[in-house]
Amino acid sequence: MRALVIAVPLTLLLAVPTAAATGMDKTDTATLKDSVTVLNALANAPDKGIPQELFAKAECILIFPSVTKAAFIVGGKGGHGVASCRQPDGQMGPPAMYTIGGASIGFQAGVDQSDFVMLVMNETGMKHLLQDKFTIGAEAAATAGPVGRTAQAATDAQMHAQLLSWSRTQGLFAGVALDGSVVRPDKDANKHLYGEKTSGAEILMDSKLSVPAAAKPTMDSIRQHMGAAVAKEAQEDAKEKK
Repeated sequence: MRALVIAVPLTLLLAVPTAAATGMDKTDTATLKDSVTVLNALANAPDKGIPQELFAKAECILIFPSVTKAAFIVGGKGGHGVASCRQPDGQMGPPAMYTIGGASIGFQAGVDQSDFVMLVMNETGMKHLLQDKFTIGAEAAATAGPVGRTAQAATDAQMHAQLLSWSRTQGLFAGVALDGSVVRPDKDANKHLYGEKTSGAEILMDSKLSVPAAAKPTMDSIRQHMGAAVAKEAQEDAKEKK
C-alpha cells in the first residue's frame, strides 16, 4: 500500500516537465496529431480524395479534424485546426493553429463529427486568411471542391474560387460548402505552440519562425504531401513539353 501511495505522486511529478516543455494542452496536441491522419487518408484514397493537382496549385492548406456539429432547433459547429502556407522558396511554412465555427437555425436535431480540409487557391484568399478572422461566403468566396484522381472535371467556378473545401465523414471525402463559417487564428494555441504571443499572419507569411518540436510530425506530413503534388505536376509538365 505504501509503495502505491508514493508511486502516484512520482508519476504526476514526472508528467509536469513534459507538459511545461511543450506548453500544449490536450486539444492542441490532438489537433496536430489528427491533422496528420486526415492528410494520410487523402493519400490513401487517390480515386476518392482531393485531386493532387489542386494540392500543387494551392497557396495554403487548412485542416480541421473532428469538427463537431450539434443541433437542436439552433445548430452550430466548431473545431480546431492547423494551417500552412507556401513560402517564397515554394516550401510549406510553419503551422498556425486556427479555429472554425458557425451557427444555423432550423428544425434539426443530432450531433456528428466531420473532418474539413480547405485549400486557399490565390492571393485574394490568402489575404482573408491573414486577417484576424473571416467569414466564408461573406468575405471569402468559397465553393465545394471536386473529388477524384484529377481536377479535369472541375467547374469553372471551382477552378477560380478563392477557397475550395471538402469534408470527410466515415472515411469518405466530398466537396462541401461552408458558407457562414468563421475562421480565425487560435491565439492561445499559437502561444502554447511557439511559447510567445504571435499572430497567424506572422506565422504563415515569409515566417522566420522554426517549426516547434510538437508540430514537426504534422509539418513533415504537410510538406510530404504538398511537395509530392508539386513534383508530380512538374513531371507531367516536362512530359508534355517533350
